[in-house]
Amino acid sequence: MEELDEVSIDPDQPDHKVFIGSRKFAPERNKVINYKIQKLFDIGYVREVKYPDWLANVVVVKKKNGKWRVCINFIDLNKACPKDSFPLPHIDMLADATVGHELLSFMDAYSGYNQILMHPDDQEKTIFVTERRIFCYKVMSFGLKNAGATYQRLVNKMFTKMLGSTMEVYIDDMLVKSLIAQQHINHLRQSFDILDQYGMKLNLTEYSFGVSSGKFLGYLVTQRGVEANLDQIRLIEGIE
Repeated sequence: MEELDEVSIDPDQPDHKVFIGSRKFAPERNKVINYKIQKLFDIGYVREVKYPDWLANVVVVKKKNGKWRVCINFIDLNKACPKDSFPLPHIDMLADATVGHELLSFMDAYSGYNQILMHPDDQEKTIFVTERRIFCYKVMSFGLKNAGATYQRLVNKMFTKMLGSTMEVYIDDMLVKSLIAQQHINHLRQSFDILDQYGMKLNLTEYSFGVSSGKFLGYLVTQRGVEANLDQIRLIEGIE
């Protein structure tokens, strides 16, 4: 099995070390932070650090469903990193590329960014502090400046023989497409073989296989073309 690429931070930047004070949170939010970070620790995504050179704070945001999202504010680290200008696909062009295909399958990578390892020399540049302990990431974290470009470079490499013909990928959103329905199983098998080769896992709660239409990157795509997304229409009606 090929390993997913390790992502590294520019080696010319380590002198831009940043130390900040620990941010205070209400008890309710600290409980959420400790629970979420402990889960990351238990599955091996973060490790504990004793003598930090960098330090970032946790950010807690309530999602639309009422649950809390815990992120790290890497603003100072990101300022010290040069921009990776690797191009992301144009979303509207990816949606248009589904026209005329009889069957579509939609997939999403599980904890997409976290499936890419951080280079060991750069893990401690992602150090963050909670009320109890100090951690750093062993995998690529959401919020890092070049995370999207790094992920797109990886999936372009993985699916290079399928992109534009039987597959479209935007970061961790994947679409397998077949002009002829009978070929779809084979196209899916090819994509699964590549995922298995690289050890990339899929989100088992967000997928749809062998359908004639579905939502992709905010668009409702069908064999006939891109159609109105009812969810977005309802959102606009709600604003009015």
